[in-house]
Amino acid sequence: MSGASMDLDLCTIEAGEFTMGSADFYPEEAPVHRRQVERFLIARAPVTNAQFGAFVAATGYVTTAERPLPTEEFPDLADEARLPGSLVFTMTSGPVDLNDWRQWWKWVPGANWRAPFGPGSSIDDKGDHPVVQVSLDDAEAFCAWAGVRLPTETEWEFAARGGIDGAVFAWGDEPQRPDDLRANTWQGSFPWVNAGARGWRGTSPVGTF
Repeated sequence: MSGASMDLDLCTIEAGEFTMGSADFYPEEAPVHRRQVERFLIARAPVTNAQFGAFVAATGYVTTAERPLPTEEFPDLADEARLPGSLVFTMTSGPVDLNDWRQWWKWVPGANWRAPFGPGSSIDDKGDHPVVQVSLDDAEAFCAWAGVRLPTETEWEFAARGGIDGAVFAWGDEPQRPDDLRANTWQGSFPWVNAGARGWRGTSPVGTF
């Protein structure tokens, strides 16, 4: 399969103007402002493990997490600390300081897109789940092969809003209800209790929500 023949299920987003950003959640989302967007195409769903696997099989591409950390960029690290790997989300045993992300992200040698949680994990039954443990370089390499590009931040937010301008959430202003989840989000006390969104803890097949 070539990148040009891969079906990414692209849809057209017509040009328009919308209110971008938020002052209610994260400081980097502010200030709220108006933006104009030209017509563009975007995939209806994230790239799946199966699609990314087709790219790797066709090109022999090696992802960032599968390469040792370069000595010239990390001269102070011991050799074993430069082994290929990635950060892996790890639930805590109880409440922690939410200002310290290191409480729930751990460096795991051997973690990569094929083994998202490290050695012993796999994606064998998750071909329709979104690919994870990929870097910006990896995403851009996939796009170049597939004949597309990554959306800009403005394009992404415009598409995600689905024509609902100025709403708090992509589906409107009302928060999710446990019996009517619109997105695969954490259900419980982060980062130590998660009941799962419709039973899914972690990724779910694209299009589930």
